[in-house]
Amino acid sequence: MSRGGARAHRGRALRLAFVATLATVSASSMAGAAAQPTASAPTEQRCFGAASRDTVTRCRNPALLLVVSPTPTEAVVAPPAPCVGDKSIGLLYPCRFGVRQTVARDSVALVGDSHAGHWRAAVNHVALEAHAARGWIDADGRLVLRTSSQVPFLVRDELCHIFGLEPERVRVFTARVGGGFGGKQELLTEDLVTLAVLKTGRPVQYEMTRRDAFTIVPVRHPMRVSVQLGADASGILTAIDVDMLADTGAYGNHGPGVMYHSCNESLSIYRCGNKRVNTKSVYTNNPPSGAFRGYGLGQIIFALESAMDDLARSLDIDPIEFRRRNVIVPGDPMVVTGQEDHSDLLYGSYGLDQCLDLVERALEREGGDVGLSGASAETAPEGDNWRTGTGVAMAMIATLPPRGHFADAIVSVDTSGVYTISVGTAEFGSGTTTAHTQLVASALSTTVDRVVVRQSDTDLVTYDTGAFGSAGTVVAGKALLVAAGKLRARLEAGGGVLERDGVRGCGSSTGATLTDDTLTDSAPRSSTLVGFAEVLDGQTSLSETGSDDGSPRSVAFNVHGFRVAVDTETGEVRMLRSVQAADAGVVINPEQLRGQIEGGTAQAIGTALFEEVRMRDGAVVNPEFRNYHIPQFADLPLTEVYFADTVDSLGPLGAKSMSEAPYNPVAPALANAIRNAIGVRPRELPMSRDRLWRLMNTPQEAHSTDQSL
Repeated sequence: MSRGGARAHRGRALRLAFVATLATVSASSMAGAAAQPTASAPTEQRCFGAASRDTVTRCRNPALLLVVSPTPTEAVVAPPAPCVGDKSIGLLYPCRFGVRQTVARDSVALVGDSHAGHWRAAVNHVALEAHAARGWIDADGRLVLRTSSQVPFLVRDELCHIFGLEPERVRVFTARVGGGFGGKQELLTEDLVTLAVLKTGRPVQYEMTRRDAFTIVPVRHPMRVSVQLGADASGILTAIDVDMLADTGAYGNHGPGVMYHSCNESLSIYRCGNKRVNTKSVYTNNPPSGAFRGYGLGQIIFALESAMDDLARSLDIDPIEFRRRNVIVPGDPMVVTGQEDHSDLLYGSYGLDQCLDLVERALEREGGDVGLSGASAETAPEGDNWRTGTGVAMAMIATLPPRGHFADAIVSVDTSGVYTISVGTAEFGSGTTTAHTQLVASALSTTVDRVVVRQSDTDLVTYDTGAFGSAGTVVAGKALLVAAGKLRARLEAGGGVLERDGVRGCGSSTGATLTDDTLTDSAPRSSTLVGFAEVLDGQTSLSETGSDDGSPRSVAFNVHGFRVAVDTETGEVRMLRSVQAADAGVVINPEQLRGQIEGGTAQAIGTALFEEVRMRDGAVVNPEFRNYHIPQFADLPLTEVYFADTVDSLGPLGAKSMSEAPYNPVAPALANAIRNAIGVRPRELPMSRDRLWRLMNTPQEAHSTDQSL
């Protein structure tokens, strides 16, 4: 729901909840699964929302049950609504058999529910540029908006829907956007500016203050996560049970999407015969939650990777080795609960094993040793009050969102040999402009100085879903490669070979024509270099189009490791060594990608140690930087970055997306290192000094034991 549509809901005192249930998967559906169900195995039927509790409504698409509660403590389960087109409410999966019974029957080591009751805090995106939009009516009477959005085409379409406008009468474009991280995917300024422009007929600009950005812009979904794990004596997982409650705030724009995505790659990375997931995304009177880097994965990964670490400790198995024994490998199905259709999610390449090895070797080096990346670790502080520890965590993410992500592109060349690329993707600091330039330059045997980029304008191309879900390189980039390939084929149709300054060995200009889709050649070939003006034969330019629909999708992997020192007297955490290994496929621009991973690590450290949007009675109480600490350079370690040696069969020139991925494993790796140092499990984010001090100074009997999470 857009913010404009959501305004009609203001003033209502109802509390709504999204509820969805995913079931366990039979061990027989997994290669190498642990336990086989028997005819006498207990079953567990979950039928939330069916009016008589003895029927289940099955719809075309996974969706939600609607729960209406007049007060926070009174929940009334409503009957599922009927399907409307492709949008449905009430899809439920009955459990095949109970995970809890499987845990007790087949496991020698268990970790349990201590994550229940602890929330992963709300976090602000803190983009450098605040949300802003400027609108006017142009000379042709069209509405024009310049906005700081990640999704100009979605903005245009939503404005047309709200105000009853025709798409050809609306132009939306962006310049370079100053950061987004998912926070600029909604209508937050554009609808107000459009209303004012249409009412007054005059240019209008609205720019948020930083206080607005803290109180209006959706935050990262706070979640309460409970994890149960079981494993046999050989360290093979026998059961995974996850229960999650998400606070989607007042409007729930991304509630269903975050809920489902959070429990996908975070769980399917592990091979386990018995899984159960129970999730709820709940409307509250808090500010709305929305899209944030990782789209829910980070919250679940924090709980699951913490549980994996404690289960490894219970089994007396090295945490990295424990993960090696249980991760999926090519040939294994990517399963959450067995009911999902992941037909388009494939192993385009696989580098998780390399990432684990790279991080393990880096952490084994002594403090102060320089790694292959050129970064060196700090030495541990002196004093009896300091405790040191190491920790690792890993994450998998699909290289694209599911259900299609679309991009159109145009590549043209003029008589001087300058190529112009037109693409709808917005540049907001992720480096897609550079990647697009390099891809096209490589495809057309030219240099980057001869490539001009026109982007993020609804007048340029037919459509682009937007710059989110790490799609800039792997969708728009592939569309550009298609267009460049078609253009190259036309330029070389005379039998020559395309070079930077023309075509070598093609027919003469009198024997070649480029007016048709295929170029005809009636003249003899030579080794002479023919310039573009002659090749184009009187035309000012030549263009080709390309498109991509974002399917099939590949998977990317990231592993992070920390060595830390914790001051038992103050709760201070010093990161002595920070290392991340990424399976990014072919790295198109190593320097830029290292910066992307370093930036993702920095943002995740902020989430892990410092950042929290605090609320009281639904209002934000710290809407300014003086009370919301984001990491400064002094707070951050030098992060060693390593790349797995892989070539992805699905990505452009073998590359994978790497925008969201670096963020996800950082917080749990840091939590595991802190746990290893102080002997007590931190379960709440951020792991601030005061929380760690209280954790270390609370009587041990007040803490959950190692056997529970």
